[in-house]
Amino acid sequence: MATDAPPPPPGGTDTTPVQPTTERFVEVQRSAEFGELRRAHRSFAFPLTIGFIAWYLLYVLLSNYAGGFMGTKVFGNINVALVLGLGQFLTTFLIAWFYSRHAAEKLDPKAEAIKSRMEGDA
Repeated sequence: MATDAPPPPPGGTDTTPVQPTTERFVEVQRSAEFGELRRAHRSFAFPLTIGFIAWYLLYVLLSNYAGGFMGTKVFGNINVALVLGLGQFLTTFLIAWFYSRHAAEKLDPKAEAIKSRMEGDA
């Protein structure tokens, strides 16, 4: 059976980082630094998630119960329902973009510091 895995390095030296113990993972999970990382993620993700779900449910409810309003022409054959529906796609991409910026600026450096310290201590 053939694999795509590369052959082991010559001389038997393993270059993969040593894995920390379970106790070390638990210790880091309980640390203030990890708590701050978790808070930074939650303080960004939860409000945006709640906001987007509310926006989506508003769209669904308007579609079900306010047909006259949703059918109002904005310009040409474009009505409110189409504009709000396209707004759903736009907000999805905006949230993904905002999250990627937030993660790159605030989450990734903290996570990388924790990871490198764990790999260095193992």
